[in-house]
Amino acid sequence: MVLAGADLLDRVQAAAQRAGELSPAWEAPVGCHCAAVAEVPGLAERLVRHAVLADRQAGIGWARIGAAFGISAEAARRRFGRVRHVAEEGQGAREDASPVAGSGMEPLDALLCTAVREAGASTGLVYLLPPGGQVLRLAVMTGMPPKIAELWERLRLPASGPVADAVRERRLVWLASQAELARRYPRAALVWPYPVALAAAPVTSGTTVWGGLVLLWPGPRRPHLSAHERTVIGSTCDRVGAFLRHAAADGHPTAPEEPHVAAPPRTWTAGPVQAQAAVDFADRLPEGCCALDVAGRITFINATAADLVGGSVPDLLGAPLWEALPWLDDPVFDDRYRTAVLGRRPTSFTALRPPDRWLSFQLCPDASGVSVRVSPTDSTAPIDRPGRGADIATPTRSGRLYDLMHLAGALTEAVSVQDVVELTADLVLPAFGAQGFVLSVAEGDRLRVVGHRGYPPEVINRLDIPPLRDDSAPTVRAVTTGAPLFFASPHEMNQLAPYIPRLTKRAAWAFLPLLASGRPVGCCVVSYDRPHDFTPDERAVLTSLAGLIAQALDRARLYDAEHQLAHGLQSGLLPAALPTVPGLEVAARYLPTARGMDIGGDFYDLIRCDATTVAAAIGDVQGHSVNAAALMGQVRTAVHATAGAHPGEVLARTNRLLTDLDPGLFTSCLYAHIDLAHHVAHLATAGHPPPLLRHPDGHTEVLHLPPGLLLGIDPGTDYPATEIPLPPGAVLALYTDGLVESPDVDLDDATTHLADQLTQARGQPMDALADALIHHDPHTDPHSDDIALLLLHPQSVVG
Repeated sequence: MVLAGADLLDRVQAAAQRAGELSPAWEAPVGCHCAAVAEVPGLAERLVRHAVLADRQAGIGWARIGAAFGISAEAARRRFGRVRHVAEEGQGAREDASPVAGSGMEPLDALLCTAVREAGASTGLVYLLPPGGQVLRLAVMTGMPPKIAELWERLRLPASGPVADAVRERRLVWLASQAELARRYPRAALVWPYPVALAAAPVTSGTTVWGGLVLLWPGPRRPHLSAHERTVIGSTCDRVGAFLRHAAADGHPTAPEEPHVAAPPRTWTAGPVQAQAAVDFADRLPEGCCALDVAGRITFINATAADLVGGSVPDLLGAPLWEALPWLDDPVFDDRYRTAVLGRRPTSFTALRPPDRWLSFQLCPDASGVSVRVSPTDSTAPIDRPGRGADIATPTRSGRLYDLMHLAGALTEAVSVQDVVELTADLVLPAFGAQGFVLSVAEGDRLRVVGHRGYPPEVINRLDIPPLRDDSAPTVRAVTTGAPLFFASPHEMNQLAPYIPRLTKRAAWAFLPLLASGRPVGCCVVSYDRPHDFTPDERAVLTSLAGLIAQALDRARLYDAEHQLAHGLQSGLLPAALPTVPGLEVAARYLPTARGMDIGGDFYDLIRCDATTVAAAIGDVQGHSVNAAALMGQVRTAVHATAGAHPGEVLARTNRLLTDLDPGLFTSCLYAHIDLAHHVAHLATAGHPPPLLRHPDGHTEVLHLPPGLLLGIDPGTDYPATEIPLPPGAVLALYTDGLVESPDVDLDDATTHLADQLTQARGQPMDALADALIHHDPHTDPHSDDIALLLLHPQSVVG
């Protein structure tokens, strides 16, 4: 409906009058102001600003405001990011990054700002985890503007990272330096190359995990947090968890649409005389100066600086610096600005103000924002500024190239197809301001969707699996021709596939063919809610992006195929069930590695020899691969073939077989022949970790057997056997080295600790005991190597 001009004018004036006195009850219809203004062309820009201001003060996001005008969120932010209340003309910028009064976020802001101040940190962030969700969403930050945090607004909980690990494992993660971050989390360090220390802790209440708290300090710090810092972090997490629990119990869970900046309270505020004196002082300086708040907005700029950058004071106030001066929005400025804000140290750079004026910028940060000195410089460009002429990247391309580098670094750690889907969607949607994402792979003569974001399942089901001969499907046309397709509006899409706008409710699309070594791998679709003009630079970056995705997807598909093969092979080679032996309780566990092929050569077996004797074996084939799993099957077969013989003879025969096969892999193995009637066991080892024996009285002994060489090295090796008593009530524990080996722990200490755990778990059933031992030590990473465990518990005399 198109409103009459007078009606619109009345509505906008009412919006302007009510902009400062909004209530939660008025929040629902507030978006209508922008929608109404957008419908009437020709009205003054000032009326539009009133409407945008009303919606922004009501907490409406830029995406909804942009949708009302038929533009993207980024375009709306650039166009209207400097709106201010009319009564504030000439009085500086309004702190519109703070939450609207009554929004429920004020206690969270206060808790975060207090934690940063008491811990002596420079930056704080609070992430929230939706119930049952797998993505941490940034809710509140302080000491860091949204421009810096935008790449970390969404963190996948299953992925490795300091924040995700802290929340997932419910523990404090402390990284004292950027070097430690690079060592422990190389992917995070790739996109966070700044000298900061980081602490991440889970926010919980009872058994509920609400999210995570992150604090940053500039520069490297002590290897360990102080007791005071730990106390501040712990108490803050408890208070935030309690606040979120109460909010959810009251029916008002905290779930902001987009993150906002919490401004720390000022220690003092200048009076009118002081403020005017400061302005006079700045205007008398021969150089330009301006001030940025914690969100990066210009809160003060003198006339000299405004003249140097080519703007006016009223137009520049209230705008983020990179939006007020688009020619600053490039990687050089991004890097210097991030370094200043995160490292809390002065930085400087030079930039070209079009067409030919070079300016020097000096950034001096503190907790309240950044002071900027601006001065002209000569035409000799130093190393930190871009080149001249055609080599100078446009702002859009510079930002996109940064996003491209970020995605390239992230995809290096993508292992499976699902990893590629999640990483790409997490980074592409915010970087390009898109709302929809679909990734499909070529399988035979069809395309199959393997992941999507922003679409309901019923839409994906109707789009899935188009045959490659269906040239009317844009995905098929892009894949078969190898050329990307861009549709800026539903009208353009209607020329090829009129059903897509009706089905998807989208208004612009980019169909990107995924080609690896000239072969079609699949198709990536990026879509928008509103019409979107794809600039030449944006098309070029999206095409480059498709190349990165294609290579990662091709590797991931190969990994998935190999993993499925190896997993099936190992599942078939390990015993599906152990035999039931009267008078012997048995429990076994196998935990594969989470690295590499996620498959290995650890194995265990229990072989019934006759009515009163059994043989038990456990071993570890070197490596994690299909070859390791296959060799493990050969070792099990060899042991089975000779089971019942003397333990030394069983290992010697198996060793001769492996040396004849010469697989290039070595194997450790421990074999035990158990006589249940006489309560004894004979054991022999081939380079395997020592077994543990818990005696009936409860004390546990580490059995140091005579050493034997690993299988597969020397065909003439002998393997001496040792006899031990094994009375009813005892527990013999056989395990592989993955249960005790850790880079930071001595092997003997770890084995002793495992023995202590076996002692303390006296009285538990074997299944419960096996579960306890497999996760016995927080210092042991159960995913760094395979783990096999076999527990044998004689119970009574067998006649």
